[in-house]
Amino acid sequence: MKILTGPRIHEADRATIEREPVASIDLMERAAEALAQWIANHTDPQTPLVFIVGKGNNGGDGLAVARILHHAGYACSIYLAFPAGEMSEECRFNFERLPRGLRAMPLDKLAVPEDAVLVDALLGTGVRGPVRAAEAAVIDLLNSLPNRVVSIDVPSGMLTEFGNAGRPIVRAAHTLAIEFPKLAMLLPEAGECCGSIEIVPIDLDAQFLADASTPYHYVTPELAAGLILPRAKFAHKNTYGHALLLAGSEGMMGAALLATGAALRSGCGLVTAHIPASERMASYATNPSAMLSLDPGKCFSQLPADPRRFTAAGVGPGLGMAPETEHALLELLEIATSPMVIDADALNILARRPEMQVHIPAGSILTPHLGELHRLTGAWDGEQDKIARASALARQTRSVIIVKGAHTMICLPDDRVFFNSTGTPGMAKGGSGDVLTGFLTGLIARGYGAPEAAILGVYLHGRAGEKAADYFGEEGMNSADLTDFLSEAYAELAGSPS
Repeated sequence: MKILTGPRIHEADRATIEREPVASIDLMERAAEALAQWIANHTDPQTPLVFIVGKGNNGGDGLAVARILHHAGYACSIYLAFPAGEMSEECRFNFERLPRGLRAMPLDKLAVPEDAVLVDALLGTGVRGPVRAAEAAVIDLLNSLPNRVVSIDVPSGMLTEFGNAGRPIVRAAHTLAIEFPKLAMLLPEAGECCGSIEIVPIDLDAQFLADASTPYHYVTPELAAGLILPRAKFAHKNTYGHALLLAGSEGMMGAALLATGAALRSGCGLVTAHIPASERMASYATNPSAMLSLDPGKCFSQLPADPRRFTAAGVGPGLGMAPETEHALLELLEIATSPMVIDADALNILARRPEMQVHIPAGSILTPHLGELHRLTGAWDGEQDKIARASALARQTRSVIIVKGAHTMICLPDDRVFFNSTGTPGMAKGGSGDVLTGFLTGLIARGYGAPEAAILGVYLHGRAGEKAADYFGEEGMNSADLTDFLSEAYAELAGSPS
């Protein structure tokens, strides 16, 4: 799914109006019906709905939604943040269409029942520059109330892309993003204000969306499902590749075991873990399906026999940064011809020895968290600069850069940037990244290109996290649970229409 930015957000509306054709007010009504349907599906009919309405088209959406839900039997109250005389044309039209039993009152008369849901229709995607004092006061008022807030299209006050740090923004429990999420929703500057992001399609012009130029994309289930490769009936284990994991060191074997277990869930034919010989019993007990290549040292200190026989290699989890490990990593990079997944201490070594980065095989995947990205690229000035630096690293290394976190960001060497739609805060625990590294390594060995492996792997990793959270709770789940749910997430997605 494309994420449009800047003027293109409103150009999509205009293209739909011109090409369908449909009147602007009728397109607003179509959006309002879809928004009202989501609210009705997720709100008890006995729950009061309180609409906070601005003077622009976002306010017009809110008025239309209130009218539709009023006719559906919901108890709706409307409070106007501005005099009716300041309304836009569409907003005024919907104001004048309010039925006799649905009265709009000035905001200074606000009365909010304890069990009410607040619908934020104050400001939309047209916001530019600082939030004015009157609007900021309304945002502060909404944020002071204990009620659940549903924001229409964007939380009021949010800019659609960058520059949201320190702005007054409504803190919503749910944001009903019309047609596609806005970029700012997926970034840490203000993404927390969105709560859950719900995409509400309104059938904007498909050809315009297909032709629209944007580097930003949102990973939907349909996109991920369309990447899944079929399995041939008469295939055998060598058909689907051989993954090598170089991981673990004395006292850090958990990372190696997690990565190896995840690789075994990827669908690749064979998995070999290169680990210290002294730690082999843990691997035999935990991952009996994996083969072992034993290193005589207490850490990664020498290459496995014939390393070029592997289809893909993953390196980094639990590796440590001993001098012999650094030397062995350089030796591996110098002879590598197959793609690699590089994570954790392997990334830290590359940050310490940046001249080694030229040896990264094209088509590899690097999986830094924010601290590791900082070490690789230097400090950034805001989210736009962070994306630019990660994208530059992708171009320089001819690899995919996965920046882990909420809405994990996937930067491709061609400057496209994908944001993931799955995951849960319960995944913010040690070992989650090791699971991802092993799974990605297995996917590349299985036959996926780096972009496809990254998009599919990150989506399934996040979905496994959601399933683990559903079962154990966000607090009680741990990284080992992700591996257990990877196969279930994979099977679920394979059954989805692409």
